[in-house]
Amino acid sequence: MKSEPDTYGGIFDVDKKKTEIGELEAQMSAEGFWNDQKAAQAVIAQANLAKGVVNGMTAFMAKLDDARAMEELLNEEGVDELSDEAEELQAAAVALKEELDELEIQCYLNKPHDRCNALLSVNAGAGGTESCDWAELLYRMYSRWAERRGFKVEVVDMLPGEEAGLDKVTLRIVGENAFGYANAERGVHRLVRISPFDSQKRRHTSFCAVDVVAEIEDDIEIEIEAKDLREDTYRSSGKGGQHVNKTDSAVRLTHIPTGIVAACQSDRSQHKNRSAAMKMLKARLYERMEDEKRSAMEKMYGEKGEIGWGNQIRSYVFQPYQMVKDLRTGVETGNIQAVMDGDIDRFVSGWLRAGSPRSRNKEIQIED
Repeated sequence: MKSEPDTYGGIFDVDKKKTEIGELEAQMSAEGFWNDQKAAQAVIAQANLAKGVVNGMTAFMAKLDDARAMEELLNEEGVDELSDEAEELQAAAVALKEELDELEIQCYLNKPHDRCNALLSVNAGAGGTESCDWAELLYRMYSRWAERRGFKVEVVDMLPGEEAGLDKVTLRIVGENAFGYANAERGVHRLVRISPFDSQKRRHTSFCAVDVVAEIEDDIEIEIEAKDLREDTYRSSGKGGQHVNKTDSAVRLTHIPTGIVAACQSDRSQHKNRSAAMKMLKARLYERMEDEKRSAMEKMYGEKGEIGWGNQIRSYVFQPYQMVKDLRTGVETGNIQAVMDGDIDRFVSGWLRAGSPRSRNKEIQIED
């Protein structure tokens, strides 16, 4: 660990952030601030983001100062590098580096809906039972990842595969910046393994599409005409559904012009399921509009693109060797078990960094 001047800038420019907070708070206290609810919420969100950077960086610098003081004390006393005190300092340096990386990533989550909850859907591709099993493995991976980050996970809709696994599943991930993080997973995911369903133990390749949209507020400016909407009701599947609820409480909404579908079966109330499905449909229509503006629909919108070769964003190889590699950023790891247990932050962080300017202040240095 090197002692450097207590200055920092770039994305961590605290003085600039404090000035920004002051200006935003002046807007918030102005007369008529709440006349435009949408604009007011945007200002509050921007202020909260800036406060998060300031508070996080202030706490980090305090910990860094403590570590520097410990380093100076150990150097003065001539403590052996293998002592418990030296190992404690080394562990503190590693923890500080991880904390700084997390602060950097949070600074990149500044797009309009990054702070929203996320609706993450996994859809099995061609391949029958093998792809359905892969969809269930991804469902487990994302559930564990969300829980590791302290997010709440709810199953909104689930359709089991014909023989095993899941044909599709939609999760509602609730927490600060849930969409900003989860959006990194949008695309086709490829699995290579020896199939447990193949009696001849041959190697199979399977694909699943992951779609992520932000759970936006009800006041989103998306109008859906009654003639463009088809509504179907059916009995919920799985435990707590058709085994308990004998009414058609599950709701599926289809936007006829685009073919986009939103379904919900998480509640026993048909009215509540319809409300949740409508909210999800509006969110997906909004995301489609944003994709069209970015001219990236075919590349990024999982449900429109082909779930197969040439479109994957990440490859998971179980056999003959073990490796997970993100094809967009080059980030890879051989610890396949950790990844399937939800340790995917390295891929999420790599994607966020790749899409954002790297402006970390070089004066903060924490050596391993």
